[in-house]
Amino acid sequence: MTRAPRPPMGIATQQSAENKRVYLRFLDAFANGDLPGVTEAAQAIFAPDAAVNASHPVNEARAGDGYTADVIRPIMNAFSGCTRQNYTVLGGEYLGTEWVTSTGYFHGHFHRSLFGIPPSNKLAFLRFGEFHRMEGGKIVESHVYLGLAELIIALGRWPLAPSQGYEGVVPGPATHDGIWSDPSESAQSRETADLVEAMLMGLASDDEAWRPYWHDRMVWYGPGGLGSYATVDAFAAFQRPFELTFDGWGDGSEAGFSDVGSNCKAGDGAYAFLHGWRQLTGVHTKPFLGLAPTGKRVFMRDCDWWRVENGKIIENWCMLDIPHVLMQLGYDLFAEVEAAA
Repeated sequence: MTRAPRPPMGIATQQSAENKRVYLRFLDAFANGDLPGVTEAAQAIFAPDAAVNASHPVNEARAGDGYTADVIRPIMNAFSGCTRQNYTVLGGEYLGTEWVTSTGYFHGHFHRSLFGIPPSNKLAFLRFGEFHRMEGGKIVESHVYLGLAELIIALGRWPLAPSQGYEGVVPGPATHDGIWSDPSESAQSRETADLVEAMLMGLASDDEAWRPYWHDRMVWYGPGGLGSYATVDAFAAFQRPFELTFDGWGDGSEAGFSDVGSNCKAGDGAYAFLHGWRQLTGVHTKPFLGLAPTGKRVFMRDCDWWRVENGKIIENWCMLDIPHVLMQLGYDLFAEVEAAA
């Protein structure tokens, strides 16, 4: 076990519901695939000095308008007919801060290069995950995850070892109820949050202490390079070997780190979410995606959304900034893809 005691998950509040309504109105600006419209809407919801971060190779975008200028504009320019499809829109409070989050896909005709990824001139899908901290009705801090490894794999340009899981577009909640703006029932949100937190505390354990919290028919929609798995047994066959690839995989407390963990985590009805820009750490001691052990310590940008049903976790959407992990291991994924094009 490499996880120290930590603050429990928060839950959705009345303020969370109000923030979701503001955020949903902003997301309406994507409906017509019009970049100027999105830019105008972003100017109204983002604070002028909002801190904006996004997956590698963006990393730290410029403050204020970086969300549209450095993240959304390249995507919409690359994808003709760009459409945004949201699977979940959730909100919650954590340690006195209020957050909203969404995940889903951008899709369109991939006709221009995106962050150095050559276009396919075909329909393409790019998974996203957004986490925004809000104050006074404004977004003051953003972290955007992009499934760029998944896109590279879908294009047949993946230069590393293939995963053992399914690689492809993943669905949204089986119950189609991941988006709502009404306040959640506090007791349900707390029950969901506590269940997921207990599961997380059981990770990185020799006896799979996390297993009882999952439905037997669970599905883990993992990031490109790691793949997706259905049933708790199939997930277990992936999870433990992955943990052991990085010595001390967890929050790094055993190695003396105190700044690795969640930026936010909360329950919202039957759903919960988590995001950490330095969520996990470990030392690379076994082959990873075909790369020989380097002995290097990596810090992983990780986020999740869970759906709970009848007291068990049944669906989990996970995004991990794989290109950023690879860069820390000395491997530039985008340079390799460009060189092979």
